[in-house]
Amino acid sequence: MTTSRLNLKALAIAFALVAVGGAMLLLGRPQPIESALLGADWECTQTAFVLTTCAPRVQQAIPAVETSRKDAIRQTRG
Repeated sequence: MTTSRLNLKALAIAFALVAVGGAMLLLGRPQPIESALLGADWECTQTAFVLTTCAPRVQQAIPAVETSRKDAIRQTRG
């Protein structure tokens, strides 16, 4: 009967560790937050309610000239 109690205790401890680990993963992932002080040009994230990082928002690159390969070949011939 001692083997049965040890197995139940080990199972309960393993379940508790998995539950605590899952909670840590959920709380530890970065969450996007709004920063009124920095404005709309900045993107901020907060990790585990402790660490806050901000970076400038990445804007889409706009090509200077939009040409297709066919147009570029015709222009070089004359």
